[in-house]
Amino acid sequence: MIYILLAYFALLLMVSRMIKRKDTATAFFRGERQSPWYMVAFGMIGASISGVSFVSVPGMVLHSGFTYLEVCAGFIGGYFVVAYVLLPIYYKHNVTTIYTYLRRISDEACKTGSAFFVISKLLGAAAKFYVPCFIISRVADCDFTITVCLMLFLVWLYTRRGGIKTLVWTDTVQTLCMIVCLALLIISIGPDIWPTLPHSLGKTGYTWQPGGFALRFLSGVFIVIVMTGLDQDMMQKNLTCRTLRDAQKDMCTYGFAFLPVNALFMLLGVMLIGVYNSQGTPLPDNPDDLLTLYCLRTGGITLTLFVLGVVATSFSTVDSAITALTTTVCVDFLSSDGKGGKRPSVGLVHLFMTLLVAICCILFHHFNTTSLIDAVYILVSYTYGPLLGLFAYAMTHKPRQRKRDGSALVCILSPLLCLVLNHVVTTYSDYRFGYEMLLINGLITYTGLWITGKLSGKTDKY
Repeated sequence: MIYILLAYFALLLMVSRMIKRKDTATAFFRGERQSPWYMVAFGMIGASISGVSFVSVPGMVLHSGFTYLEVCAGFIGGYFVVAYVLLPIYYKHNVTTIYTYLRRISDEACKTGSAFFVISKLLGAAAKFYVPCFIISRVADCDFTITVCLMLFLVWLYTRRGGIKTLVWTDTVQTLCMIVCLALLIISIGPDIWPTLPHSLGKTGYTWQPGGFALRFLSGVFIVIVMTGLDQDMMQKNLTCRTLRDAQKDMCTYGFAFLPVNALFMLLGVMLIGVYNSQGTPLPDNPDDLLTLYCLRTGGITLTLFVLGVVATSFSTVDSAITALTTTVCVDFLSSDGKGGKRPSVGLVHLFMTLLVAICCILFHHFNTTSLIDAVYILVSYTYGPLLGLFAYAMTHKPRQRKRDGSALVCILSPLLCLVLNHVVTTYSDYRFGYEMLLINGLITYTGLWITGKLSGKTDKY
């Protein structure tokens, strides 16, 4: 297995070396706007499906059936909104980072949006990368810290010069690897379980559940709008396409591809349940262990495919996250507009962001508690509400020339108010907030910005 992983890493390095690139900020941040849309669309699949998803999605059928596919169906609607509402705005304003658009409100709003992205993406990327690093360290019997440092060193090695231009091609390779591994896992289980699969589906009740479809579909739409359309990481590759039309084709194609890929993951989960039942093995209490325990128990080529698939999805997620963090810090905080020329600071910021992700991963392992990682995911989910409110306000109000306007205070108070609201409601009622908390968070931010806008006087022209 070690030799296969080394060969995989060598392939990524070879691909990155083959790409013709210029050592400029424009190439690192924007890929010189020369990326083929179909390559971006294919590579985005792997960038969206992290190592955590590779482990977790098959196990979702244990407790929620196929309801996640209803959310994925909503994703398609969200991608069309991003393609035909947000992308035209980004291309019209020729942005390098999408948070530059928030200067329509104020410089403070731009920096606030960027800061929320940096915090959420840094912690989120580290939490997602922690799981595959932990699995690989166990399988390879290697120290966790060494595993994290080695894997992130390899990520830094093939992204340090080419930036986003390199990722368009390496993510294509990694997405292909992920899909091949997924297909081979299904095929390897297939011969023993295909004849009894219909019976397993009927017996265990994993059928489509119509109840609550509208809410799950709508949740999927807004998840994509916020976590893709308002996320520099997810949008940066799309902004490297030659034209707006190409970027829209890329976004819509990728949106349609996301549903069948996740359907394959859930099919794998149903097949695994059939295998567990046929072997008389108890199903794991934790849904995330469904695929992992099976691969560890089976070993051989199955375990190799599992580890390689996790590595491919993890690398595709973390490399784009680090590049997006570097871009945001350089452009929005260090005043590098990415219009050309060599920028020595870009390499230093890129190295610094890689080290921060490594430190966060190691800290997660040091505390050795799943509650910490759960808390990080909750924190990250609350940071997207202010971004939704900021962009909604910028799109519905006239531009104004201000450096400071209280945006930072509003965006900090909004998640805190949501936490208080969630605590009060769950304490005194049986209701539990789901994805709708994102909309409430965004609405509070929008209202706060509207109030501060009124208090600060009439809107000036930009």
